Amino acid sequence: MVGALGLIWGATFTVIELALEGITPFWLAAARIGFATLLMIAFWGYRGFKLFAEPVEKPDIFRLIVIGALSSAMPFMLLSWGQQFVTSGFAGVSMAGVALIVLPLAHFLVPGERLTLRKTFGFVVGFIGVVILIGGQAFETTGEYLEPLGRLACLSAAGCYALSSVQMRLLPDVDSIGLNAVTLLIGAVIVIAAAWTVEGPPPEVDRNTLYILLFMGLVPTAGASLLRVLVIRTAGPVFMSLVNYQVPVWSVVLGGLILSEPLPPSLLSALALILCGVGVSQYGALRRLFRRR
Repeated sequence: MVGALGLIWGATFTVIELALEGITPFWLAAARIGFATLLMIAFWGYRGFKLFAEPVEKPDIFRLIVIGALSSAMPFMLLSWGQQFVTSGFAGVSMAGVALIVLPLAHFLVPGERLTLRKTFGFVVGFIGVVILIGGQAFETTGEYLEPLGRLACLSAAGCYALSSVQMRLLPDVDSIGLNAVTLLIGAVIVIAAAWTVEGPPPEVDRNTLYILLFMGLVPTAGASLLRVLVIRTAGPVFMSLVNYQVPVWSVVLGGLILSEPLPPSLLSALALILCGVGVSQYGALRRLFRRR
């Protein structure tokens, strides 16, 4: 599931490039999460609208609302705004930084996710691999007056993803389909309200853009968010954060294959560092995964 998420989210950057030719950024985010929400609510209803396995207290309801805001709504809007003023390289490094942000959060908040020297070393090695892959453009300046705020927005989006992953792990026994549907619904309400406030009523789109939006709602939003919930609930937020090291790799490779963008000469060395970092930081989990019965 982690491998599938890396591929799906890595390919999403290419799809977003195509979608932005026919729609504004905030309404792109709103359409994508809106379609995904309708799909997941229908699926959830088919399964009987199951959610928590037992009665829950008010803190769990509040945590559910926080997850809905932080897992999709806030990151979508922060990235849409921030990427107007920063390089794509900096945005890519920011998303890879999710793994490093999750480490201390999980150490203090999630039982069984203790911070160790091996984990820290592995995540740092993987992060260095991402920086090498993206290259010098990660630290280039755009010269925009609001670039510092744009960088802060990208880093804040990474923080939102990290915090929502940790909070999701802390929920009591919950149905994964229901959790995905409810958090998407909360995020959709926030994003649609923000899009209407910032960009006005939804614009008209052509048929090709509509097909792209439907695809984005189905695969990288509904399908991928469900996989994300399953990974976090079963393997934990630290293991889930490994996806963020894969996303830049797939983005670069698919950009070369589909858009004929030049592949960086550092691709293989960066990939080796990323895989080594993953192997070191998650040695125990990987050993259990491939152990014969």
